[in-house]
Amino acid sequence: MHISVITIFPELFTAFLSTSLIGRAVGTGDLDVSVHNLRDFADGKHQTVDDEPYGGGGGMVMKAPPWIQAVRVVANDAPSRCVLLSPQGRRLTDSGVRELAGAKERLILLCGRYEGIDERVRVAVVDDEISIGDFVLSGGELPAMVLIEALSRQVPGVVGQPQCVEQDSFRNGLLDYPHYTRPQVVEGVSVPDILVSGDHGAIRAWRGRQAIRATWEKRPDLLAQAALTEEQLEWLAEIECEGPGHPPDAVDLVTQREDKDNTKSPRE
Repeated sequence: MHISVITIFPELFTAFLSTSLIGRAVGTGDLDVSVHNLRDFADGKHQTVDDEPYGGGGGMVMKAPPWIQAVRVVANDAPSRCVLLSPQGRRLTDSGVRELAGAKERLILLCGRYEGIDERVRVAVVDDEISIGDFVLSGGELPAMVLIEALSRQVPGVVGQPQCVEQDSFRNGLLDYPHYTRPQVVEGVSVPDILVSGDHGAIRAWRGRQAIRATWEKRPDLLAQAALTEEQLEWLAEIECEGPGHPPDAVDLVTQREDKDNTKSPRE
């Protein structure tokens, strides 16, 4: 995957691109990220990239010529997709990340600053606008890092265990289930018994049910669009009857599963 970033603060990306999974992916060549200083494409001794807005008002507006030249030089006539990080863009989602990750062309990320970028940049070179949420930051650098991090997880070899990506929140329209590790008891709260039972079928059911519960309690809007299986619909109905804050006892889930297995006819 090839990504180019254009910013007036390239130094912000130094640690980000050399740390953890991102740093390893860049080092192995699985992820190719180049960062370009917008000021290198500005005219004049002071390499000015902003000016006062026409019509008055507070703040400064980033000038169009440096951006347009930067995008065209970085693209170098190769297939590319220019993405402006902006609170006015479409909201970034898991499906949107996968769509971008599947693109064959180079991604060019524009990190604006100040009051914004001259509208003619959008007209001339921008193909897409992406927002990471309904709030405003001082620049597009952090949203660009968020996008790069999300995209990197879709690149084979970046995440050591591919199943971890497939189990991420939102992948199947649901939030992830709760996770636990050692020690078994923390502040008097023990790991659910089912997770140390060794019953992999019951563990799978518990995790599936807890994913439904987490989504129902935290992001119920996702359930309206999720393609739930018959089993998941049954879990949802049970959870709605139980109400919030009352997760089922792990032992009850095991008992229910055993009872269900015992009701099968000898021919099944």
